Amino acid sequence: MTQTPPPLSWDGSAHPSGRTEDARSVETGLATPGLRVRATAVGASLSSVTVTPQAEPGVVLLELTTGPSLDGQPVRARVEWRMPCTGATAHWTPNTNTRWLPPSWLAPRIASLPKGAPVGSLVGTGDAALCTFAVGELVLPVSIGEGAVEETGEFSWWVEHEGDRLSLLLDLSGRHFADTVRGAASWWATLLTPATVPAAAFEPVFCTWYALHLAMTSADVERLAALAAPLGFGALIVDDGWQTDEVNRSYATTGDWQPAPVGFPDFADHIARVRALGLKYLVWHSLPFAGDRSAAVAELGLAEHSLAHLPQLETYVLDPRSATVRAHQVERLASAVEKYGADGLKVDFIDTFARAGATTASPEADCETVAEGVQKLLAELDTRLRAARPEVLIEHRQDYMGPGLWPYATMVRATDCPHNTAENRTRTADLRLTAGPLAVHADPVTWHPSESPEQIAVLLLSVLFATPQVSVDLGRQSPAQLAAVRFWLSVMREHTALLQRGDFRPHRPELAYPLVESSHGTSRAYGRYAPVPVPVTGDWALLLLANADPDTLVRLTFDQPPGTLALHVQDCQGGTVAEATSTVSGRELALHVPQGGLLTLRRG
Repeated sequence: MTQTPPPLSWDGSAHPSGRTEDARSVETGLATPGLRVRATAVGASLSSVTVTPQAEPGVVLLELTTGPSLDGQPVRARVEWRMPCTGATAHWTPNTNTRWLPPSWLAPRIASLPKGAPVGSLVGTGDAALCTFAVGELVLPVSIGEGAVEETGEFSWWVEHEGDRLSLLLDLSGRHFADTVRGAASWWATLLTPATVPAAAFEPVFCTWYALHLAMTSADVERLAALAAPLGFGALIVDDGWQTDEVNRSYATTGDWQPAPVGFPDFADHIARVRALGLKYLVWHSLPFAGDRSAAVAELGLAEHSLAHLPQLETYVLDPRSATVRAHQVERLASAVEKYGADGLKVDFIDTFARAGATTASPEADCETVAEGVQKLLAELDTRLRAARPEVLIEHRQDYMGPGLWPYATMVRATDCPHNTAENRTRTADLRLTAGPLAVHADPVTWHPSESPEQIAVLLLSVLFATPQVSVDLGRQSPAQLAAVRFWLSVMREHTALLQRGDFRPHRPELAYPLVESSHGTSRAYGRYAPVPVPVTGDWALLLLANADPDTLVRLTFDQPPGTLALHVQDCQGGTVAEATSTVSGRELALHVPQGGLLTLRRG
């Protein structure tokens, strides 16, 4: 039975608060037909609303301030806006959920420092952004309502958070949606100081998780590391399992963060041996957890200093507002770098801090919100780690990828999606738009031992525009399978600036990005994931096209005749399929590129 949605204010926007609200309409100066904007102070009077045009035409910054609380409760600030829902093809959000347009009566999403990001885009025909927005609150929870209004045919948005100031970037420039979202990320970058990201953060990573899960020893890791280094990997992530000799999927032993006595008896020497192979070494830690069978439960008195107990996972969720909790976690996590010589950490499950309905709280909480506690914990950890190793590597993961985390990470990874090319492609592309300076990493690519070299290449091509991670037993791979890995890692390493740090545009979000492009100077790169034409524009000297689709007939269209071209077609292992120099006087070029293969064009 369908439930009747709760009543809405302003003909279908934010839910009424039941408190005193002071609202006013806002003139944005934007020439968008049917655009309506309203600013509201909840529990206070509205002091000021300013609208400042930005350098890009069609973009404004709206800033709202309120007076003091009128009812003794925290003041909340809200902005609502709506426009005709015409020509819309997709609804883009950073957490890679469905791209379908939601109804306005759905519950709002919540973005805060430990989870999500306060940004979104309504996308129209030709990938043009009908409206992209971003909120300037980078720590506290931001409630975001967005959706199609059934009664009026409009699309409505509302954003609200606690505090007497709210800043909202509105982009109705009509540019490519990717450009507008990256523009929002550039605005966030003016509000904080991101971490310096070392070049090592962009090097291919071998991860132990899918290859070994928890059933691993230092000897297993060293065997795989010795095979990974010659293939072109630059770093190794030792995932869950280094801290326990148990092999079941449980978090009951987390929180102590001591090397497993049987599996990793000589942890510092083990790390030194792996680093001697030329690999950076990162160690997995689950920041919020202290497991039921850990010594940390008694040491920390988790009956007092936790947010919740998760019986299915056999762990407590720590309260980061507690100075005792923070000191324990910082000491234990920092020891991986300070005591054992690791190059960095894979910091997992930060989004678990953002649990709705926490059942307990620490009596020594020194800040109001959990999000503020998480920020304190990460800042204290970051200070310790960078003192020990200035170019420390810190991996975070989707769904904790907002700008408030930029100072405390160097890379951010797509969430778990093993064997899934479309999801890994979509998630890494989404992260590229909002990650700012951080290196975007793929979820580790994995495959069955009998997988073909062509399909292994397709898996790697799905994350061509991210830092690749791989997790398979390299000792069980055939020479042809390893050749595919070696070839594509070499391409990714040679063209890191173009593929991972260039101007990035994924196309058609409603179709999971069948075409992705990046440019850097006079170089262009394209990932083709469906039988679609590839439009090439602008002045270019080098063009790379990776074909992940079974349709091998690739058609390129040019905005001007390219002239003399040196072309090189390679298969999934790097073998030459065709090589020639040709003059193209027209605006189209069609040629065969094998699935998993690479086309390289150079203008003469």
